Amino acid sequence: MPAPAHLDPAALLAISDLELRARTVMEGLRSGLHRSPFSGFSAEFTEYRQYSPGDDLRYLDWKAYARTDRFYLKKFEEETNLRCLLLLDTSRSMDFGSRGYTKLTYARTLAATLASFLHGQRDLIGAALFDQTVHHAVAPRWRPGHLQHLYALLGRESPGRTTAMGVALQEALRLCRKRTLIVLLSDFLSPLDEWSESFAELAAAGHDVRVLQVLDPAERTLDFGQAAIWQDLENDTELYVDPAQARAAYLEKFSAHNTAVRQLLHEHGVPLHVIDTAQPLDEALRAFLQNQPRRASRVARRRASA
Repeated sequence: MPAPAHLDPAALLAISDLELRARTVMEGLRSGLHRSPFSGFSAEFTEYRQYSPGDDLRYLDWKAYARTDRFYLKKFEEETNLRCLLLLDTSRSMDFGSRGYTKLTYARTLAATLASFLHGQRDLIGAALFDQTVHHAVAPRWRPGHLQHLYALLGRESPGRTTAMGVALQEALRLCRKRTLIVLLSDFLSPLDEWSESFAELAAAGHDVRVLQVLDPAERTLDFGQAAIWQDLENDTELYVDPAQARAAYLEKFSAHNTAVRQLLHEHGVPLHVIDTAQPLDEALRAFLQNQPRRASRVARRRASA
């Protein structure tokens, strides 16, 4: 069978309508991916209700019958459905792009496509945008029209401030009272000590956290050609940089930072999936969905029971 053709990210991301972009990526994603690797969390018992003819007898509670001489059923919530929160970094560093589109546009489209994919299998989906704080959020739910609500939220303009990921993760912890799959989309170009403890708290709370690190190819190689005055997107600091002279030192620091990110997330049982914005979006998402180690869940359970 011939390999599926992938859409050029520049052509896809030139489409202004986020919903149309997500639907286009979904068409490519469906090829070779027929079932979600995510599954609903274990059933959570919520309450009893009295038996009615036709109810499934497997859920009869015989202890309740012994006490009351009446038949009651255990009622479960989200027996098969997943609860997911998409957490999208909209800070100013995400506004960088060397290929005609920014990391944020790319990440928005990834998030919108994931929302479409999970909503299609009736999972509960929510989303939150953050920079210094969470400035737009909707809790996980499923109902008709909810997906369009998520598209509108994910497409909202961002204040574009500096990153305070730890604050955002704390807010996610507050938003997610029940066990939730949290998918974080960010470039992770912020100091590690600002967010490392928050991942430990999310894992201890039993959440299943997955990270999509979205990077531009130019910032991975410092392939910018001529020397020029550069501006830091997060703090507006200006600096003269000759890429040819700075490349070796930059690549060493960049590699060290990303190694530290990977090690720290690994310690917290959080899988990291690095995506280059030159990569076709359907290909990137398919790789993410097909490569889901279960270690994160095991670590979370161990910490929750410690």
